[in-house]
Amino acid sequence: DRLQPGQSVRVPPLKLDSAPERKAAPAVRPEDLVALKGWILHQDKSVIVLNKPAGLPVQGGTKSERNLDAILAAAADTFGGRPLLVHRLDRDTSGVLVLARNPNAARALAEAFRGKAARKLYWALVAGKPERPHGLVDLPLAKRVGAAGERVVALDYEEDLDLDDAGARRAKSRYRTIDNAADRVTWLALEPLTGRTHQLRVHMAALGTPILGDGKYGGSGAFLRMEGIAKQLHLHARRIRIPHPERGTLDVKAPPPPHFKAALAALGLTADRAADELIDE
Repeated sequence: DRLQPGQSVRVPPLKLDSAPERKAAPAVRPEDLVALKGWILHQDKSVIVLNKPAGLPVQGGTKSERNLDAILAAAADTFGGRPLLVHRLDRDTSGVLVLARNPNAARALAEAFRGKAARKLYWALVAGKPERPHGLVDLPLAKRVGAAGERVVALDYEEDLDLDDAGARRAKSRYRTIDNAADRVTWLALEPLTGRTHQLRVHMAALGTPILGDGKYGGSGAFLRMEGIAKQLHLHARRIRIPHPERGTLDVKAPPPPHFKAALAALGLTADRAADELIDE
């Protein structure tokens, strides 16, 4: 019906009196504050570097009350002020996360990420084996919304694509093989040369070697029925090298999470110098 001047509309409450009351899960648990101390890899008066656990979102959302940002806020007194986020990791990605301890440090670190002065190294276990042991994936990415929700897709330059009109952004990722388990699983060192949403996950799937546990982009091919291989995402932010806000360079490595180490042991994979040196080139 079309409303006329002077008419009013009443919207009834969405919550029914008879509906059971739901209690939201607490955003921060006491054990989170204890665990936070164990996540610290580096700390000085300007910077804190954490080893973020897999499964913990950096910020809250509609489906998650518990998140790292809330934990940091609750622990503000411990650090003499709330640490500030300057970059992100996906919920299911573990590893190195840099925080600023004051606004000046936050500005300097954010500029380093924007200006590509920060170098990031990831470890991934992927299904199968890339055709080449090392290389560059250069495929633009675009967000698409479908029946299953929003996802990122890789596009082909040969389609004479107008990147602006298609809503796509250029994306480049380097990779190098660290070790391989009978061509079933490959341990890769990855460096994103651009910072797009889900970039490494989409690029690895585009190579035909999805990251283990990444059902969103790898489908059933991202899961192995093998003891010791969890269904979690096997993507870990292993190392970061970034100019320190005050002096020199900050270079920090994070040990992989339990499910990643268990998979390496189950597959008999071992590291060589290539595991940490991709960003030194």
